[in-house]
Amino acid sequence: MKVGRFQVMAILQAARAKQLGLPLREAKSWGLNRAVFYAAAKRGFKGKLIQSYSRGEISKKPVERRRAAYFLGDEMAYSSKTGGKLYFTIGKTLQTERDYQRQIMKRFNLIYTKAWKEALQIVRQYPREILLSQNTFFQDVYKPRRDELSAKWTKMTGKV
Repeated sequence: MKVGRFQVMAILQAARAKQLGLPLREAKSWGLNRAVFYAAAKRGFKGKLIQSYSRGEISKKPVERRRAAYFLGDEMAYSSKTGGKLYFTIGKTLQTERDYQRQIMKRFNLIYTKAWKEALQIVRQYPREILLSQNTFFQDVYKPRRDELSAKWTKMTGKV
């Protein structure tokens, strides 16, 4: 299977989060969460990400806080603690270590460690201010190299 833009986004976002101080497990959850978020945004958020209520139901609901917002710089994602572990969420779906393994690491075959080290090297080249900005990270770090990394990492896996 090809290493696509989705996997490139996830690994670069995970490396970004790790560089900004998140523990590895949480950084991987962040990376997968952001890849899912951007893929949904690209498609116009088709599907149900936010629960809706009828007018009658909404008048009976109190103001409530349903999920925790987590900010990495100026970028926000929802998070949830489960079993004492912090995970990032889209809708009610947690992005877990197992999900990261299945959706990201598996695509890299035996070269994941090399790709991870390269992703860390890439994000370390940028000042903290760029890593803290959602838009600048996307425009300056991810976008210029997404296709190059996709092709390079796909070739390295031998799954061309």
